[in-house]
This record gives sequence, C-alpha cells and structure tokens, in this order.
Amino acid sequence: MITDAQTNFVYFSELLHTNPKYTAFCKNLTSILDKHNIGYGFLPDTNDIWCRDYMPVQVAENKFIEYRYDPDYLQELKYRRTKTYPDLVCDKLGIKTVKTDIILDGGNVIKWENKVILTDKIIPENASKYLKAQLIEKLKALFEVDTIILIPRFIKNGKTDLFGHADGMIRFIDADRVLVDGYYKTMKPGYGDKFYKVLKANKLIPVEFEFMVNNRKQNNWAYLNFLQMKDLIVFPQFGIDSDQAALEKIKTAFPEYASKGQIETIDASAIIRDGGVLNCITWTIKTNIA
Repeated sequence: MITDAQTNFVYFSELLHTNPKYTAFCKNLTSILDKHNIGYGFLPDTNDIWCRDYMPVQVAENKFIEYRYDPDYLQELKYRRTKTYPDLVCDKLGIKTVKTDIILDGGNVIKWENKVILTDKIIPENASKYLKAQLIEKLKALFEVDTIILIPRFIKNGKTDLFGHADGMIRFIDADRVLVDGYYKTMKPGYGDKFYKVLKANKLIPVEFEFMVNNRKQNNWAYLNFLQMKDLIVFPQFGIDSDQAALEKIKTAFPEYASKGQIETIDASAIIRDGGVLNCITWTIKTNIA
C-alpha cells in the first residue's frame, strides 16, 4: 500500500481554481507547492472539489483500486447532482484502474503499508453483497494489506455522522502510532471506550491530538484533515484560538518534517465552510514523473 508519506504528486478538482469562491485559496495552496517543488495537476470532469472521496486508492505505483463511489448520502438529490464518475476522470488522465463492486469513499481510507483503517460504515453499505468477514478479506486482497481495522463511526449527541469518513478522526504517524482527537476519550455514551478498544486490539498507540484553549470550537476536528506528502505537510488554520496550539502539536508529532521546514500552514476557512479540509480536496499519488 502506498502511504501518504510516500506520495510526491497531488491532484485537485479543476473546480478548485475555476470556482471563484475557492480561487484565492487555490492560489495560496499552489504557491506552497511551488515553494517546495511539488508537482500538481487538476482533475477534469469533476462535479465537486472533494476528490479524495471519488478517486481510486493507489496500492502500488501502477495499481489503482477504483471502488464503487455510490455511498448512501449520494442517494439524496442535493448530493446526487454533485456525483463525480471516477472512470471518466481516470480515462482522461490515462490511468488504468482495477475495478471493484465494493461501495466506498476515499475519505474513509486511512493507509499504512500493511494496514488500512476505515469506519464501520463500510459494513452496512455493502451488506447486500458481502458478509462482514467476506468484505474484510476482499479488502485485504484489493489493498494488499495484512490488516483491515474498523473503527466505530463517529456519533455526537446521539446523531451518527452522515459521511462516516475516517480522515477527520485518525491519521497514522508511523506503523505503531496514530493521531486521534483527544475529545473522544470524554465522549458519552461509551463511544470513546469503543474507539480506544479497537486501537488497543490492533496494537496501535493513540497519540491524543489535544491542547488547552479557552474555547473549543466546532472546527477543532478539522486539524486532523491535513495534507501529508513525502516532503511536505500542509496544515489547516481557521483564525481561531487553537490554531497555534494545534500547529505545535503537529510539529511534535512529525519532528522530521518540522526540522526540515516541511510543515506549512494555510487558512482553510474557504473550504471548511463546505464541510471538508485539506485531505478531502487532494488526491495524492506516488509517481516517477512528478
């Protein structure tokens, strides 16, 4: 499995630079990439900016898994009209994919070399075709990993997260450690216990992404949705009290990036208003032509 920390080229939806409400943000982001000599491109035939969700998962340099991008929330009319068809995009890019009938969102795929973390939303979405055990074995084979780790879907105030993505919940630091929102350990009724139990069962050490601020804001979850590549982390900021404290935490978690000046910040207010952040709007790959 290709990890985030191995990627060297990043794609964005073409809408990120053609839609006026994102153009200033896009210019700032590409300036950061230019500064670090990182290649980037724009995806044609996209209907929203959240390209992580619909673009295939890269398993090896020339192997891309194209899942069935048809999650439950896309059945709602207001989201249906924004659906992107990844086969059309990949055809334009000349990328050949391995297709699977598994329903999945790329935002629900957190990767390491030999393991993948997803929320358990994937189980009911594929229940008509696969039993849980069958689905896990098929995912292992497709992703060429030893372990599939299912964390509980985020629940707050009795409401289940509509999208069920893991990329705002957990990120790998290395093979053994994961960044998680420290808020989970205080959640009721019992969500944190379930979450941490899964990590322990899979021998993952949680590093709590928490910090002392006067006012915890709704956007605090979004810090974990940063962009990571081989030679760069772009970390979101929102003009709130916790920005600096969150930045210091990410520098501590990834000291090798910090020591090389490879952690940059960007005001991500323009995109979080629409429900996502940096991992959501990027499709990162490893290529020898970057």
